[in-house]
Amino acid sequence: MPDAHNAPALSPAPLMQLATGFWAFKTLAAAEELGLFTRLAGGHEVTSTELAQALGVHHRPAEMLLTGCASLGLLDVTDGRYRNSALAEEFLVQGKPYYFGGWVRMCDKRLYPGWGRLTEAIRTNRPTTWDPAKQRSLFEGEDPVVLSLFWEAMHSLSTFSARALARAVDLSDIRHLLDVGGGSGAFPIELCRAYPHLHATVYDLPFVTEIAAGKVAAAGMSQRIATQAGDFLAEERLPAGHDAVLLSMILHDWDEEKCRAILRKCFDALPSGGMVIISELLVDDEKSGPAPAALMSLNMLIETEGRNYTPSEYGAWLREAGFTSIETVWFDAAGANGAVIGRKG
Repeated sequence: MPDAHNAPALSPAPLMQLATGFWAFKTLAAAEELGLFTRLAGGHEVTSTELAQALGVHHRPAEMLLTGCASLGLLDVTDGRYRNSALAEEFLVQGKPYYFGGWVRMCDKRLYPGWGRLTEAIRTNRPTTWDPAKQRSLFEGEDPVVLSLFWEAMHSLSTFSARALARAVDLSDIRHLLDVGGGSGAFPIELCRAYPHLHATVYDLPFVTEIAAGKVAAAGMSQRIATQAGDFLAEERLPAGHDAVLLSMILHDWDEEKCRAILRKCFDALPSGGMVIISELLVDDEKSGPAPAALMSLNMLIETEGRNYTPSEYGAWLREAGFTSIETVWFDAAGANGAVIGRKG
């Protein structure tokens, strides 16, 4: 018989969890694609037999999908009848204000195939979700459906990051904020809700500001949030007239040289005393994690020319641009874990 006292102290269980991590994601993605959570909205329940009939599939996979979702905390079950968990009801029902399904679908349709070529990206130092030799940007030539999912995903992700930022960073002395690369306007919407005196401008490419204008109008914020079309890389100057500049999940898209150039433009656009806020999933200065930031950095490998940077790296670039009073504020959100802040003296 084997000697239990000589058994290895370590177990491969953590490796099994890592190796099969995609099982959980694909279960979520399949359920989302099949509209399961929207079907169960508002307290509706379903048995495995009823789901099989509704989807036109065999009973076996229907039962397995329901069991899998319940095991992940996405469904609750009583006496064989399944219903949305509170998490699924809040974030995975289409039409709800904070629908997160766009992010799930974008990950499934765009990022999952790109991550399947991660080794190639490491070997070539090139993105795998698009071809820089044939496209000018990751958005050019993209499937309109996937592109729509991307912006809905980013809006959902950014909304809760913006709320965390509003609690962590004091903006009470800021009157006009410029959101550079502001996307759908999620950050200005939430920051203006948190600070009733605040006005903001979303500055992004023309087709993006059209999306932002719609989101801003839907939020009833058109009187306080403006949009301005532009290209922060191509144009020499950023729009003036703001006492704070926000860069949320922007700098990780670009290499160090472009990051430095963007921060110099921020400095030039701000008045004395103005603030720049870099909100990101920050890699720690030891470059050992945390895992969400480190893995997002690898996501930048398959998507962009950038990576997720450390507070020390941002601090050095801010000082180089002329900023002082540099500090890092940590918080907990799905899209960011902190902000590096600098002031123009």
